[in-house]
Amino acid sequence: MILEKINKPGDVKKLSPIEYNQLAEEIRDFLINHISKTGGHLASNLGVVELTIALHLAFDLPKDKIIWDVGHQSYTHKILTGRKDQFDGLRKFGGMSGFPKRNESNYDAFDTGHSSTSISAGLGYVCSRDCQGQNYSVVSVIGDGALTGGMAYEALNNASSLKTNFIIVLNDNAMSISKNIGGVSYMLSDIRSSDSYIDFKENLANSLYKIPGGSRMVSALKKTKNNLKQIILPNQLFESMGIAYLGPVNGHDTEKLIKTLKVAKRINGAVIVHVVTQKGRGYKQAERNPSKFHGIAPFDVKTGNVLNKPKNPTYSSVFSDAICRLAKKDKKICAITAAMPDGTGLTKFSKWFPDRFFDVGIAEEHATTFAAGMAAGGMKPVFAVYSSFLQRAYDQILHDVCIQQLHVVFAIDRAGLVGADGETHQGIFDLSFLSSIPNMTIFAPKNDWELKEGLKFALEEHNGPIALRYPRGEACTDFHEFKEEIVLAKSEILYKEKDIAILAVGSMVKLGDEVRKRLKARGLNVSLVNARFVKPIDEKLILELSMNHSLIVTLEENVASGGYGRAVCQMINDTKLKPRCLEISLPDDYIEHGSVDILMKEAGIDVDSIEERILSVHKEI
Repeated sequence: MILEKINKPGDVKKLSPIEYNQLAEEIRDFLINHISKTGGHLASNLGVVELTIALHLAFDLPKDKIIWDVGHQSYTHKILTGRKDQFDGLRKFGGMSGFPKRNESNYDAFDTGHSSTSISAGLGYVCSRDCQGQNYSVVSVIGDGALTGGMAYEALNNASSLKTNFIIVLNDNAMSISKNIGGVSYMLSDIRSSDSYIDFKENLANSLYKIPGGSRMVSALKKTKNNLKQIILPNQLFESMGIAYLGPVNGHDTEKLIKTLKVAKRINGAVIVHVVTQKGRGYKQAERNPSKFHGIAPFDVKTGNVLNKPKNPTYSSVFSDAICRLAKKDKKICAITAAMPDGTGLTKFSKWFPDRFFDVGIAEEHATTFAAGMAAGGMKPVFAVYSSFLQRAYDQILHDVCIQQLHVVFAIDRAGLVGADGETHQGIFDLSFLSSIPNMTIFAPKNDWELKEGLKFALEEHNGPIALRYPRGEACTDFHEFKEEIVLAKSEILYKEKDIAILAVGSMVKLGDEVRKRLKARGLNVSLVNARFVKPIDEKLILELSMNHSLIVTLEENVASGGYGRAVCQMINDTKLKPRCLEISLPDDYIEHGSVDILMKEAGIDVDSIEERILSVHKEI
């Protein structure tokens, strides 16, 4: 077993080239077996095994810096940097993160989790290096899908003026970018990736610069070469920007990759190394369906089937059925995704209504303003997006949607704690940042029925910006006996008593009901309210509750600052009626990876912790 020789950073450099292919096969077997038990990102990691090995052989880590875009493809990197024995705890609370983390290893140069960031971060490293007169290589690894994000092009534009080395590895798994142009493309790749070619270019240029008019000759040759290349190799976007280009290179040929990366180190300026890989390589199930195995729960290796599937439909699938049903009746309804049709539940919509489905790539800012334009033109756009990714579009929501009060519906999936993906993916800030924007309406359904009805309300009765916020995973199917009509800014009273009132937001209604049962068993009178609208809040009901309740408790799966509880308590404090107000929410902090149950307990928003806090405050009263 070659993998048994890899136990600490640098061990891969002790291998002979004849061992590289076997190591790659063993790493793939290791990843398949471990991720089948823990869950995680599989297809993307299987695709970059040889590339990662080559990077570790071509560069001197941790002196040299490798920055992984998104970072979910860094598992092989973790194996090669001495973290092989930590994979049993991958993405578990207290265990190893599924993304690069600087506080986990000094071989992780930059924390990542969202797309299209690596070139900007790498360029920052390069300029920091040059300002301090240091000498090390910087490599940003970015996928072709991430190049649909505008931030990547902002960074490329900035990097084009560099006069010192900066290597950008473009991992092209045939999902985007232009197709390779046959044998001519590969022939030129072989020539241009050779030391002799680089030497020839440098020597010819140096010789011409020494003779009168040499500079003009060099410039003319470069122009002629580029014009010829535009004919033979179309779409040479990068060199048109002034960025050198090497490739395409077979991303599963370790020795060729090492050779090309060493050539790239010699270029004074930004250089793209175009690497072609196969997503899911080495596992037939992932090769056939890379989207399914992008991020997957524990699964059976033989069949590829996910283990322990949820009994109830997920909120994403409930949303999927609801929007398709509404779109059948209303041809103005259209759907937008930022490269997440599967995750957000829009795959069925894309098949039923292809002319009204728009995948704009990993570009949440563009998606939001695009939706604003569609709304201004008379359509009813629904932008389905994960909570943590919507953060990127704050300015567009404020400036392009809400100022104009345009009828854009934001279907915010993965709101609240999402678990194993950790800090970069927890959807715990959306209530706060959306509540800060005038003209925005925020609705949080308590169960599957209310999500369907909430979407119907948003599209058929509301006229203006509105966000529907719902969690990841299995939809709540309780409380079907409570189906009060949805009215703007009106909460739903589930149980009306006195003394203690619990006002719960969305997913926390079920938790609030469990807490209420416990408090009732202790002889306390407890009202339970389904908040429904986080903005605008139901001021009339809160005033009524303030008259006959000594304690008002708010429950939300969002940070405290700027959240629902803060708004309710502020309103109560501004009135002459002053019951005690207790905000129960997540701390104003980033929350690490782990199961949602464990994270809720750690954050103090589980049933036991909530009951204890309410009893403690009630006793004081």
